[in-house]
Amino acid sequence: MADTQQVDARAERKVAKLAREISAFAKAHGGAEGQVAYIGERGARIVLVGEDGGWGDLVAPTYAVAEQAVEKSGITRHESFDGELAAKVKTSTYEWKRMAGIQVGG
Repeated sequence: MADTQQVDARAERKVAKLAREISAFAKAHGGAEGQVAYIGERGARIVLVGEDGGWGDLVAPTYAVAEQAVEKSGITRHESFDGELAAKVKTSTYEWKRMAGIQVGG
């Protein structure tokens, strides 16, 4: 029983920390939207897109923790990183060069 309470308390702290980070991102970018993606044993990735086109991501230890953090932060959650959400992302020359370098083995 005590182990379960420790795990629950740890998960609650992680949810609260992630929610604070999501809220800080949203505040810095004039609002934000997000999407949660399962990434296997590592947990879940929370992809954030700001109203100004800025973007970032956070990793949660489980999909449930990620969902709870997004819900607690109050941002709009999308089921997929589709055209509507992806179109809001603004990339710089750095990202384009980096993506091109990966494509050509650089």
